[in-house]
Amino acid sequence: MRWLIGGLLAIIGLIAIVAGIGYFTLRRGDIPYETLATEYASPASQYADLPGGVRMHYRDEGQRPPAHTLLLIHGFSASLQTWEPWVQRLGDQYRIVSIDLPGHGLTSAPAGYQASIEAFRDAVHTFTQQQGLTHFTIAGNSMGGNVAWEYALTHPDQVDALVLVDASGWPETRAGLNQDPEIFKLLRNPVLGPLLRDLDNTRLIRQGLESAFYNPALVDDAMLQRYTQLARAPGHRDILLQMTLGFRERNFATPERLAPLQMPTLILSGDTDRLVPVEHAHQFNSAIPGSQLVVFEQTGHVPQEERPDESATAVRQFLQRVYASPEPAVAAQ
Repeated sequence: MRWLIGGLLAIIGLIAIVAGIGYFTLRRGDIPYETLATEYASPASQYADLPGGVRMHYRDEGQRPPAHTLLLIHGFSASLQTWEPWVQRLGDQYRIVSIDLPGHGLTSAPAGYQASIEAFRDAVHTFTQQQGLTHFTIAGNSMGGNVAWEYALTHPDQVDALVLVDASGWPETRAGLNQDPEIFKLLRNPVLGPLLRDLDNTRLIRQGLESAFYNPALVDDAMLQRYTQLARAPGHRDILLQMTLGFRERNFATPERLAPLQMPTLILSGDTDRLVPVEHAHQFNSAIPGSQLVVFEQTGHVPQEERPDESATAVRQFLQRVYASPEPAVAAQ
């Protein structure tokens, strides 16, 4: 019996050693911001040092004031690059400011940063105050859409109009979240999430990206590398993990909460979105008075990338109505 117990302990020890070797083989360290900037900054890149230690990366492109401003907020684990198709198509008429949220892209946050939708909303507000952005249309995709509508609720005096692109924020009703990509399921596990945080998740990230598109062939090696590398900026993985573990603890949308949104609102959604179901777009449309809904066929979670022409055209037509000159007064007869 003693030799059997000893053999079992030896096997367990060997498994632990192999697992440890495998873990350290797959472990990936941080990539310095300076290194990432050489690859992912552009001539339009600028940085704003905000109170509290956030250094926000942003681009200010398109037309100059007095052109109307469109402020763009990306989704979870994405970056301002997701908006490049709209910048190319709308920059001829509008000033377009796109930002990287804390823990995303090239925006750094201090150690111990407590990430949440509200923290992101407040960082965006601090940025707009610092940059003197007093009136603008705010647009957000996915989690960025959640930030955008929370911003519009908190600072309605600044928001000329609201654009929600496959925006999140409603309670999840899909049973067991079985449709979600494997990487989200794993990271939301309170035990596996912290273990996976520092490992090479390239395969899982590719699966997650492909699930965001109706046409997964749009996920090329350059896109995969960008998402994978930017997630390894110092502190980013901690913030991304915070957001996934806090997935069910948000201050969710309700018709009552959204009723005060009186500004013009455009809601865009892909009909085959696997991450935020199109039903949520219909819920926003029902809850926000006077809102307009456009659903793109054979389109996933990121219409700004998958349907750049159609989605930018919808935004242009919407903004033309929002910023239309008032009708001239009719002279008295």
